[in-house]
Amino acid sequence: MIYWQIFLAFFIPGILGYGGGPASIPLIENEVVDRYDWMTTQEFSEVLAAGNSLPGPIATKLAAYIGYAEGGVLGSLIGLFATVAPSIILMLVLMAVLLKYKDKPQVKNISIVVRPVIAVLLGVMTFQFTQDSMMNLNVIYSILLIIGSFLLLEKFKVHPALVIVCALAIGAVTGIYGIGVH
Repeated sequence: MIYWQIFLAFFIPGILGYGGGPASIPLIENEVVDRYDWMTTQEFSEVLAAGNSLPGPIATKLAAYIGYAEGGVLGSLIGLFATVAPSIILMLVLMAVLLKYKDKPQVKNISIVVRPVIAVLLGVMTFQFTQDSMMNLNVIYSILLIIGSFLLLEKFKVHPALVIVCALAIGAVTGIYGIGVH
């Protein structure tokens, strides 16, 4: 019975918590503290504070911790699944609808409109990142990073994750020694 309760405690906030994890926090608290009495408000706030100090979505961290506390490893897995299940279900339903109507002109027009919008948004974001880099770092240093990243990605076909790790390492080394910073 505890596993079903863990599932419901995180599935219901996942369905009703429109707006993501932060919107789900009061709903999760209601389930965990008021409905199932698994912890006090003080304990929940401490778990929430600890969860906020870690990277990643807060709802999944709460589900993993509270699920583990109440049902062990299986409880943790059930809590995690229950948290993401509403999104998975909605994505599957939307994909089924999209696949059913993929040949309709309206659906094809959506992709014709969406692709350029995404390209423009990515271009604006890239411009803003470049502008911030030029303002906060040495211009020459920024240009070298841009050219180096481009060459690694396009000419040498290095995986993007490795290029990011290289850029982070270069930033760490130059930050320690004050190279490239105004």
